Amino acid sequence: MKLETEKMPKLGFGLMRLPKKGEEVDLDAVKKMVDTCMEGGMNYFDTAYVYHSGKSEGIAKEVLVSRYPRENFYLATKLPAWELKGPEDRDRIFREQLTRCGVEYFDFYLLHSVEDEENYEIYEKYDCFRWTLEKKKAGQIRHFGFSFHGTPGLLEQILDKYPEVEFVQIQLNYMDWDNPKVQSGKLYEILHKRGIPIIVMEPVKGGNLASLPPEADGLLKAEHPDASSASWALRFAASLDGVMTVLSGMSTQEQMEDNLHTFGQFEPLTEKEKEVLQAVVKKMNEIPQVPCTACGYCLDGCPKSIRIPDIFRALNSRRLYPDSPGAKNQYDALIKEGSGKAGDCIECKQCEGVCPQHLSITEYLKEAAETL
Repeated sequence: MKLETEKMPKLGFGLMRLPKKGEEVDLDAVKKMVDTCMEGGMNYFDTAYVYHSGKSEGIAKEVLVSRYPRENFYLATKLPAWELKGPEDRDRIFREQLTRCGVEYFDFYLLHSVEDEENYEIYEKYDCFRWTLEKKKAGQIRHFGFSFHGTPGLLEQILDKYPEVEFVQIQLNYMDWDNPKVQSGKLYEILHKRGIPIIVMEPVKGGNLASLPPEADGLLKAEHPDASSASWALRFAASLDGVMTVLSGMSTQEQMEDNLHTFGQFEPLTEKEKEVLQAVVKKMNEIPQVPCTACGYCLDGCPKSIRIPDIFRALNSRRLYPDSPGAKNQYDALIKEGSGKAGDCIECKQCEGVCPQHLSITEYLKEAAETL
């Protein structure tokens, strides 16, 4: 089946940061968000085997698959390298995913978080690229690709070796375009030059670009007083040639409605607006931030149950607003909710081993312990 990019919705719903009621996902709220998304014509839903501690795929079944005809939406999920101990695990996990989601096939299937060294080596060791092609021939996958967190060199190596790849999902936003660790711009150019459709993840950088410091946000408000900061980030990604779908890990109904407004009346960035974003990047780069995207990969293996992404969010708030009590209040609330303290870290560095952003997490936790 040929990938018809022109039929794909520009906005996709990422089921990774769903709203919660206490410790559990708020299914009623998610159903409302799904309904709003579908009514707005945005019918691409992205989940993964590990999202929400393995519950996201089952949630997709409850809020989407069991409520809408199968042909009315696109469903994507992913195979995690770190769960593979042998080739038999590929099929075991795939069967489990079909059952969890309640489907007979996936519209899009990805090898999850391909990156240099360990993850890529595991996918190669168990011949996962060829295995995925076999699943496509069997009709259990309509289109296959991978999500990527590696270097431009590795990306070209993979695409040379596996020309059958139909799409690639990359982290792309205006702050990471020239980021030497993420290299969004270089990854985009490689894919665009080869004519490979791009799915964008982290367009709002884990929500960071939805809530800018006042001096940066002021530049956007001066140009468009009524436009949200998030809408600028989404328009940046969606304005690029070759971008098929932009994923947003929406957590509230308000975010859903704002994003649908952006894409329902979509207008590519003008040259003047691009200049405004360049000024925002310059202003933001003057304020050092922990570049965490809150993906949550670091959480499950932490022996001290430290809610690392939430602590980094508080640390970034302290860096931006050193005289405000907000960051300390945010941190104290996390501890009351059961998170380990930043100072509880024993520097096992399990978190650093799975971090797609390759952050020096233990060093940032030391700073958080000192300042919060």
